[in-house]
Amino acid sequence: MNVAATPAKRGVRSVVWSTVAPFLGLLLVLAIFWLYGLIWKPDSVFLSGFRMALIAKQTAIVGMGALGMTVIIASGGIDLSVGSVLALTSVTLALSLKEGAGPALALALTVGAGVAAGLVNGILVTGLRLVPFIVTLGTMLVFRGLAEEVSSQNKIPAGAPDWMSTLLDPPAPGSVALVCRGVWIVVVLAVVLATVLRRTVFGTRVFAIGSNESAARLCGLPVAQTKIAVYALGGFFTALAGLFEFNNLNRQGDPTTRVGLELDVIAAVVIGGGSLNGGRGSVLGSLVGATMMTTLRNGCAFAEVGDPVQKIVVGVIIVAAVTIDQLRQRRRSE
Repeated sequence: MNVAATPAKRGVRSVVWSTVAPFLGLLLVLAIFWLYGLIWKPDSVFLSGFRMALIAKQTAIVGMGALGMTVIIASGGIDLSVGSVLALTSVTLALSLKEGAGPALALALTVGAGVAAGLVNGILVTGLRLVPFIVTLGTMLVFRGLAEEVSSQNKIPAGAPDWMSTLLDPPAPGSVALVCRGVWIVVVLAVVLATVLRRTVFGTRVFAIGSNESAARLCGLPVAQTKIAVYALGGFFTALAGLFEFNNLNRQGDPTTRVGLELDVIAAVVIGGGSLNGGRGSVLGSLVGATMMTTLRNGCAFAEVGDPVQKIVVGVIIVAAVTIDQLRQRRRSE
């Protein structure tokens, strides 16, 4: 006789599955391109040292953005302006350095620009009580236009000290670091963020607001202030991603860079167990999701898949991830 699973058992299974699923997705992507190389490119190695370094570098950028997006999505919001804010902050850094600002001041201005952009998003969402999708769709264009305006629509090369401009360089042969310093920065910040979300009052408020904003407001939680802080935190992480992009572009700020980055970042968070309905998010899962997205793009390049097809694949993955999330939500509500 079949017996329905109790809510507790379903809850445990759901937690286990949401933890394991991102790793299974990453392993599946790796297996697909490994088999492709084995059959159609036997003289090439997909996970060569060069490609692994490239994946690590790109994961640092996407993963840093995913950290901020994890908090935003967990609170029930979304941010479509990530790619534009990254471009704006990379331009801010390059322009500051070019105009003679010291590295520390230039970095402070860059982080300030990212946080300010996040504050604008948060204030518009809470003050005007508009849907985050609409607000950030508008600011996506505003921030991109601002980046193009201050840079006169040109790339801005700038000199920078080694500690600032070699964050994504592969470690020296024989080094115990294994991957570039940027990846370790992401890992450290991920540990800090996970601790904040799981062990502090702020984290509890974020998940409470994402789960049921009306109930959180009735309980006396500072909903508006928390949402503004969430978007500001997202801007902080995006500014650091802008610093990484400055490294990736060989000490340049580019107002046209990373168009569509928000799709990879959102997909990484949803693949990692975050819910677009809010109330759920995993820092570890988001980083695994970011690794999966960058591995997928590198695998497509390895397989000589064109950019249009890559966009189709990413779109299908986003729809599939959201569909799985919705099915999971329906099962929980039954």
